[in-house]
Amino acid sequence: MTAATTGRMPRHPAPGVRTARGRDPRPPERAPLETEYRPSAPTDVLRAVRHQQHGAHDPTMTVSGDVLWRVTRTPLGVATLALRIGSTRVRAAAWGAGAAWALDQLPRLCGADDDPDGFDASRHPLIADAHHRHRALRLGATDRVFDDLASAIFEQKVTGLQAFGAWRSIVTWRGERAPGPTPRPMFAPPADWHMIPSWVWHRAGLEPPQSRTVVATARRRASLERTLTADAGGEEHERVLTSLPGIGPWTSAETRIRAFGDPDAVSVGDYHLCHTVGYALTGHRTDDDGMLELLEPWRGHRQRVIRLIYAAGAFEPRRGPRLHPEDHRDR
Repeated sequence: MTAATTGRMPRHPAPGVRTARGRDPRPPERAPLETEYRPSAPTDVLRAVRHQQHGAHDPTMTVSGDVLWRVTRTPLGVATLALRIGSTRVRAAAWGAGAAWALDQLPRLCGADDDPDGFDASRHPLIADAHHRHRALRLGATDRVFDDLASAIFEQKVTGLQAFGAWRSIVTWRGERAPGPTPRPMFAPPADWHMIPSWVWHRAGLEPPQSRTVVATARRRASLERTLTADAGGEEHERVLTSLPGIGPWTSAETRIRAFGDPDAVSVGDYHLCHTVGYALTGHRTDDDGMLELLEPWRGHRQRVIRLIYAAGAFEPRRGPRLHPEDHRDR
């Protein structure tokens, strides 16, 4: 897909954005590249793209009015995407050195390469009903392997609140300010994760095992991305990722889901997932082995089934108060 001018998109800063030279250090922006993407099949683009968001205050993604803003670090540099999502088309504008790459990759981000052919939703009434109501559900892919791996490492063995807070801090402090008229200051993930000192990780609230894993893996970033981009299969991706120290099945699955839109990846080891799948399909909790057994009839589309369960809102009623993590950073 090539970029083409297709109508008006945001060219000027939104209300409240500071753009005076003394307040905004970025140089004046050129006009954005623009394109229009029309999915070949009904697609819930908003759901596909927002699955990549890391919490409500993610500095790499936000929604303002009817425009979804996303910042990414592409192989050609940082790019900011502004997506105006309609029922049959997506109007996109992009700023920055990676703008052309981001527009070319847009269909995959929106789920164009996710093929539900062969998926049999009739095996369970809840899945059949969810599939009927969410036929446009597709799994998007970012094609940004390392940044997705890093975000998954952040989420290892901690609550979402802790992981998203640490991600927000690191990306804001060490990332690169997004180009374009973003509705608030936004940032691309860091270029040199391995250069972040230990005290910054500690201040952000990320535990040493996770920060050490990010730093060690970042030193192998180039070779890792080449290997995973060249391999076509989920099993080979799993083998490569889990061969890295500190990367287990859960982190591998989360990375494959985000970067490649893997329709069969299952995040084994997730505290809540097996309970959710068990409750949705049987009415009671199960463990990881039980979850895999329940999902086996849909092999090849197990992540699709999980996504449909979440879309259906089939969650077990809460039985206790939320966990309040303890903050050790001042100790």
